[in-house]
Amino acid sequence: MKKVLLGEMKVGARGVIVATKGPDELRRRLLEMGLLEGSPVTLVHQSPFGGDPIAVHVRGALLALRRNEANYIEVSLEGSSHD
Repeated sequence: MKKVLLGEMKVGARGVIVATKGPDELRRRLLEMGLLEGSPVTLVHQSPFGGDPIAVHVRGALLALRRNEANYIEVSLEGSSHD
């Protein structure tokens, strides 16, 4: 499976969260928002020109994140056959 950072995904891309990293306070906040390992995630919106925010669907919720926050979340892309 190909692994990417959540902030690098394209709109419509789906995957599964494999790791949530970052400074303790940020990591704790992301986990509290439901961005847990093993959770399916879909990128549903990004601002024009690749700016902030992005919107992701995870665990039944639609979340808005800054791209720099999303880049602490590693995702295994759905449908990719190799690294």
